[in-house]
Amino acid sequence: MKIGVFSESNQVSIDTVRHYMELGLIIPEKKGGQYFFDQRCQQDLADVIYFKGLGFTLKEIQSIFSFKRLGRLTPYQQDQYYRAIFLGKQEQLKQDLARLSMTEQRLQKKIEELSKLNNQEASKMGIRIDLLGLFRCCNCAGKLILAEGAVEDNQLLNGIFQCSCGMEYVIDDGILMVDRFTGEGVEQPEHIIDYINTTSDEYLDKLYQGLEWTYKKLDFNSLTGKVLLELGSGFGYFLRHIYQDIPPDTIYLAVDHDLKKQRFLKRILEGTGLHRQIIFICSDFRKVPISEQVVDILIDFSGSSNYSFEHEEFLLEVIERYTKGDTMLIGSYILFKKFVENSFIPAKERKNFQLDFIKGKIQELNYKIIEQWISNAVRTGGRYENYFQEGEEEVYSFVLLAQR
Repeated sequence: MKIGVFSESNQVSIDTVRHYMELGLIIPEKKGGQYFFDQRCQQDLADVIYFKGLGFTLKEIQSIFSFKRLGRLTPYQQDQYYRAIFLGKQEQLKQDLARLSMTEQRLQKKIEELSKLNNQEASKMGIRIDLLGLFRCCNCAGKLILAEGAVEDNQLLNGIFQCSCGMEYVIDDGILMVDRFTGEGVEQPEHIIDYINTTSDEYLDKLYQGLEWTYKKLDFNSLTGKVLLELGSGFGYFLRHIYQDIPPDTIYLAVDHDLKKQRFLKRILEGTGLHRQIIFICSDFRKVPISEQVVDILIDFSGSSNYSFEHEEFLLEVIERYTKGDTMLIGSYILFKKFVENSFIPAKERKNFQLDFIKGKIQELNYKIIEQWISNAVRTGGRYENYFQEGEEEVYSFVLLAQR
């Protein structure tokens, strides 16, 4: 019979049959470019399936077939040979079962530990009462007055700020919102799994290398007592990467326009049981309700690049009023080597993705680059990183530390 009939009658795929042929486990006769499978082939396939059912690998089955075909063993010798290999496989399986049992016990212990952690009550994050002086009206720069609020453990979790100009700012579950901003996005932790599964390995490697490069360059002791502002905290890839090393008295302003992402990130950090002074602000970058010249360290980890997909202006110029004269900049920027005619990036915004322009703007703002790193080119992104077209498949990350 031909290969199609042979595979169908034995309920195995043609690819499987071909693989067994490549390994020499099935040897059909070839006539006129066609393979024909006889009773010997049928018996060989049955033996392969039988030995696989006993736990033998294909490599081990190859050895068994060599003895069967070349040894021309007497029935006694054959019995002794099979008895030996079956005893050997049995012993191997006993050892494997012992190892699996130990692994299962370790897994069960870890599952129980994680279950206990999940059952622990999360430590709520809010706005510390003594930090209310950080905030100003983004309309008139006036002082904000707490009109009403719910305080727990010296933190404001819910309430309303008011300004004399009539502006109101809502604090909901510890998140300060401008104009009751809601934004779009998802808040399920499955996003992280989905992101990893749908993003190319080389893109994920680039992302991690940039985070790790920054981590190793940072002097975390120098963050003590400082005010940090992150532009576009999103799902918190940067913040989560450094969270455990942030000094307890560092004030970290996590700004993003998407409330659901803020809720997701806040819930994740609360679940760690490690409390840091993270203030979540849901606002547009143009309307961050904080005092001028309050930021010691500016974190621009793809914030400007993401902003540049829709805006011609360079984001660091937009938020310049928040920073001090000696601010440190931690930056990561997306670079394009070239653009195609139908690029996702509008022509007037493309300069924001060019190395010389980015460096020039940073220097115009009186930052001096201390350390810098450029990643290898990535040629594929993924479902969430689909901003480069065919012909633009050389995209880089430019990561830097700069100081005024």
